[in-house]
Amino acid sequence: MKTTWRIIVLIIALLSAALVIAPSFEKGVLIKSVEKNSTAYDQGLKPSMIITSINGEPVNNLADYTRLVGAVYPSENKTSIKIGIKDSEIILYDNEAPKITVFDIPKTKIKTGLDLSGGARALVKPEVALSRSEMEDLISVTSNRLNEFGISDVTVRTVSDLSGNNYMLIELAGATPADLSDLVSKQGKFEAKIGNDTVFIGGREDITYVARTGDQAGIYSCDSYQGQELCSFRFAITLSEKAAEKQAKITSNLSLDETDPEYLSKKLDLYLDDKLVDSLSISKDLKGRATTQISIQGAGKGTTRKEAYDDSIYNMKKLQTILITGSLPYKLEIVKIDTISPALGREFTSNILLLALIVFIVVSIALFVKYRRIKVTLAVIMTMFSEAFITLSIAALIKWNLDAPSIAGIIAGMGTGVNDQIVIIDEAVSDKQTSLKERIKSAFFVVFGAFFTIFAAMLPLFWAGAGLLKGFALTTLIGISIGVLITRPAFADIIKGIVKD
Repeated sequence: MKTTWRIIVLIIALLSAALVIAPSFEKGVLIKSVEKNSTAYDQGLKPSMIITSINGEPVNNLADYTRLVGAVYPSENKTSIKIGIKDSEIILYDNEAPKITVFDIPKTKIKTGLDLSGGARALVKPEVALSRSEMEDLISVTSNRLNEFGISDVTVRTVSDLSGNNYMLIELAGATPADLSDLVSKQGKFEAKIGNDTVFIGGREDITYVARTGDQAGIYSCDSYQGQELCSFRFAITLSEKAAEKQAKITSNLSLDETDPEYLSKKLDLYLDDKLVDSLSISKDLKGRATTQISIQGAGKGTTRKEAYDDSIYNMKKLQTILITGSLPYKLEIVKIDTISPALGREFTSNILLLALIVFIVVSIALFVKYRRIKVTLAVIMTMFSEAFITLSIAALIKWNLDAPSIAGIIAGMGTGVNDQIVIIDEAVSDKQTSLKERIKSAFFVVFGAFFTIFAAMLPLFWAGAGLLKGFALTTLIGISIGVLITRPAFADIIKGIVKD
């Protein structure tokens, strides 16, 4: 069989695809995010670093990291932990686990979506119709809020359906649907009032700094109360000069508390979404003073001390996030929310591989029974998987997250490819009184007709279903385009060689 330029193009495409996918056998865990103002951040841990050991013991995967860190934290007293990074070692001294998000090192450059790696997805609709610029502002604020909360791998984008309705699609890993619903469905309006007067609100305009970790933030007490465990938190914030002057003006008109003259007659009431969450006594020394330093307090509860501690940490992070980002500009309605567990993702991947093996066996048997030629069978199978391999490499190149619809699109492209190859084979081995070249040309007329039909059918799926089928449409289009441009021409030359032999 003669090696033609079309076959050479296919070989070059396959070698390039292998370089793009770049399989990795590196051990360790990859740091995806590090909470700012944390001990880990201050000591030099940064995203994209790879952790290879904990206290001298090797870390090969996420399970190793979780086990080794869990053996040290949480601790009542501050404890040191040695984190091995490539060619260096970082020592942290704390009483809780490093505030970082880690994942297993990807085996290839192929990125998987939430359907495969686990996480949550929400389709959100503003209560009022928004212009494009207003939607962009909403996406910006929402992204900031999720990032400040410490959620990793956040994707927030605008999608629309065929009716022209605009939605915000939020996809993320590392948080539960409850976290997402609580952070997104509510505006998160924070107000600090003295009486009926608002002193300051959440957001950068009134609050210039919010302590997240260290001596200025954390849990300061845990106690039992009426059969429940309670843990209290506090953290410091810094007000802008404008907000401090407003507080001074309001407090200058207050008298001393008759029952406790060390404090003023009114308290600083903290409201979240119009609900009172805490009331802070105001020292008499602050009367008429434009102070910028304020301590925010709150609590969490649970049936056990650990539950109370975790709830208190969550409430503190939520309040800190809203104080930093301010309220969302519009009220939102969660239209749909999905949960995908990592276990389901692994099971889905296993099922896909099993299905691919079954398809491989069935197609191989069917082709061999039909044509009685092992070379023809091998040519079809090789071409089918070449299309899938090149499709995966293009997805990796454009950093597309492969989810369930995307995988379905690849399978659909493979099915279309087999169908086209059968058309080419049937024309090549037919008894028509024309040349082999003309018969192949006739087959490609059918192949190109099917290509344009599928291409036209896939385009509306980019917008149908609020964009949730975009992955299916994209990978299908990539697959069939690779077919007509690279693999089908090469396959035709291979079949020509087999028929001539």
